[in-house]
Amino acid sequence: MRIGPYELSSPFVLAPMAGVTDAPFRRLCRHFGAGLTTSEMTTADISLWHTEKSRRRLDLDLDAEPVVVQIAGAVPAQLAEAARLCQDRGAQIIDINMGCPAKKVCNRLAGSALLQDETLVAEILHAVVSAVTLPVTLKIRTGWDPQNKNGVRIARIAEDCGVRSLAVHGRTRACRFRGEAEYETIAQIKASVKIPVVANGDINTLQKSLEVLRLSGADAVMIGRAAQGRPWFFRELNNYLNTGEIISPLENNEVRDIILVHLSDLYQFYGETTGVRVARKHLTWYCAGLKNAEIFRSQVVRAESASEQIRLTQEYFAAQAVDELLAA
Repeated sequence: MRIGPYELSSPFVLAPMAGVTDAPFRRLCRHFGAGLTTSEMTTADISLWHTEKSRRRLDLDLDAEPVVVQIAGAVPAQLAEAARLCQDRGAQIIDINMGCPAKKVCNRLAGSALLQDETLVAEILHAVVSAVTLPVTLKIRTGWDPQNKNGVRIARIAEDCGVRSLAVHGRTRACRFRGEAEYETIAQIKASVKIPVVANGDINTLQKSLEVLRLSGADAVMIGRAAQGRPWFFRELNNYLNTGEIISPLENNEVRDIILVHLSDLYQFYGETTGVRVARKHLTWYCAGLKNAEIFRSQVVRAESASEQIRLTQEYFAAQAVDELLAA
């Protein structure tokens, strides 16, 4: 798949998720073969960029290519100015969020709320595409609610405005994350435009990834929640696509080392106090895939220091190694 001058190394890309896909997590997913990573959603209101949260979200992956930043808002001129500033900071692709179903975003008529106003969608896309020399991409849902699935029309508007690729979550805004993602509408969207289309929603197994590619006809698939606590999922996906084989699960010591590297990166990126707090949710996700991790999880998410989180992690995996030796 190609976005403007950039050819992706893999058809499996990481979904931008606010509060999850920060710079440390993006680095980890790229290490394991994600073909594209995107910054967390950032407000287009540049008057808010002085906050610590916005500064971190605008910490771009200048060591990776392409560098993608996602912006959200509802005012065309504001989005255009934000896009220009992101280009000046080193962004290579501007992604516009019209897919987020969160109330705090939709209440500002941004995110997927924009799908209700096709005229405004066109104004925003035209303004942003005209403001930068970079490829502009768009993330949408299939529509506002099941009675108003206008994803095909939005996709055609996007293509007409010069958008270079489209990511589609297979639910309407009203559905949020309930029920099953439907890929038929994504297939209809793919058939209606010539630009690349990325399918998103409920892609959580190796088999499902290839099934979604087949059902939707999409050029790539976007992995979101399935990568939480499992960044190596991208390596598994690429291997399965290329060989049809399922690679052996990671050894405990490999998982331990990944977690410790991730923790160290979080502490360095956020500082210890905030890094420890952010690490708690990632450790919770890691624990979901670990054996007999209930006590470890309850302890490590209450740890107040980096040293304590690291010690508890090392002790858990050391105990697992002993149990394996005894069971052998």
